[in-house]
Amino acid sequence: MDLEGRTALITGAGRGIGRATAVRLGREGARIAINYKGNAAAAEEAKHLVEQAGGAAILVRGDVAADGAAEEVVKAALAFGGGRLDILVNNAGITRDNLLLRMSAEEWDAVLDLNLRGTFLVTRAVMRPMMKQRSGRIVNVASIAGVVGNAGQANYAAAKAGIIGFTKTVAREMASRNITANAVAPGFVPTDLTNPLPQQVKDDLLRQIPLARFGTVEDVANAIAFLVSDDASYITGQVLVVDGGMVTA
Repeated sequence: MDLEGRTALITGAGRGIGRATAVRLGREGARIAINYKGNAAAAEEAKHLVEQAGGAAILVRGDVAADGAAEEVVKAALAFGGGRLDILVNNAGITRDNLLLRMSAEEWDAVLDLNLRGTFLVTRAVMRPMMKQRSGRIVNVASIAGVVGNAGQANYAAAKAGIIGFTKTVAREMASRNITANAVAPGFVPTDLTNPLPQQVKDDLLRQIPLARFGTVEDVANAIAFLVSDDASYITGQVLVVDGGMVTA
């Protein structure tokens, strides 16, 4: 797979799946615009890792859940790409887990705002430049929680299910301009979002995975790399589940 000469914007790329994706695409020759919101040290480390892998990268700070900020993030990525933006990976997200009866409106809104609204705002901002160049690859990071639900994550599952529906709609609207839109739905992947879970919960989850191991951020990054490559040019509107066989229907 060769992404030489292409520019990718990855939201929430300072850590976890976003960082691994930045490194993976950078290794394939893409220029990477690393978006982050607040953790500058983590973002700098991500940039260093991309450069170590042989890629070029810039840091773009901004809260993608805010209208003006999302547009400025896209403008910076476009400038880095000389007016082109070939790849968008909507990865930025948070969790605010709680049982529904105890979930506050603030916990609901915070997760829907960043995970779903942020995906909408950034995708909307890249539409015109991608339509103008008549090409583009969009990959949205969903979750198996958005496919089958998950106790204690009504807000997160709703946001991720929304991303799946959003992805399918973007795929239909933009196909005539040679723009594909797909989603990846990771299963349990140890990251900063999942590390606080009790060990008993992790053990229970592991027993549900046929491949008998947790996923890695690299597993998800590899799936994203495929979907943004020329090898996936005839794939759009799909959800690629990356979960070790945890969800089979």
